[in-house]
Amino acid sequence: MEFLLYLALGACAGVLAGLFGVGGGLIIVPVLVFSFTLQGFDSSVLTHLAVGTSLATIIFTTILSVRTHHRAGAVNWKVFAWMTVGILIGAGLGSVTASFIAGPDLQKIIGVFAIAVAIKMALDFKPKVSRGLPGKPALAMAGIVIGWASAIFGIGGGSMTVPFLTWRSLTMQQAVATSSACGFPTAVVGTISFMILGWHDPVLPEHSLGFIYLPAVIGIALTSMFFAPVGAKLAHKLSPRILKLLFALMLVVVGMDFLT
Repeated sequence: MEFLLYLALGACAGVLAGLFGVGGGLIIVPVLVFSFTLQGFDSSVLTHLAVGTSLATIIFTTILSVRTHHRAGAVNWKVFAWMTVGILIGAGLGSVTASFIAGPDLQKIIGVFAIAVAIKMALDFKPKVSRGLPGKPALAMAGIVIGWASAIFGIGGGSMTVPFLTWRSLTMQQAVATSSACGFPTAVVGTISFMILGWHDPVLPEHSLGFIYLPAVIGIALTSMFFAPVGAKLAHKLSPRILKLLFALMLVVVGMDFLT
């Protein structure tokens, strides 16, 4: 029964990854927390397990999503390269930071972040376009901050990368596509870090590799890889306003639940 939930979750995450460049983690983490709670996983590790597992699934989500965006010529690979320099550092630091935060406290932090993202999406907040892209050091620094936060929240970083890139003069399609590409190194480094950090934890459930729960990774990856290109194609054809409002409403509900 749980595996069917993971398959459905992967389909939703895949569409969101391609459509908004958010990596799907904002849906994956809360649902995994609820699922792991129902399965009776130890409360001291289940939130970290959800975050690490989410990052592992984003590896698969981004692969086909980025390929679709690349075929449309929307990925700015120069921006990706310099942001990745920072992301590699930031994601590692973020994973270590998360390991020092107690599970219940980490849920509250994720809840606040989810509500903040929901407000931004509901209000359709878009920063004013700047004069142009920053220099290479500034892109790397942005990558550090985004990678650090993404590893803590278990996301691909699109909710931060897309506004940043549109603020710095990229079109929305280019920002979403480049953000999807940036989600890959974030997820890889975060996954490896959470795997190592949780490796010797004695209360982890069976079929775990550190803070990575393999049955969830497999189930989510199976469907997300097929549905990510669907979302990416929709991003080049549709105005996602209604979807954003529905997504924002769901995030508010999730965030409030995590805060109680």
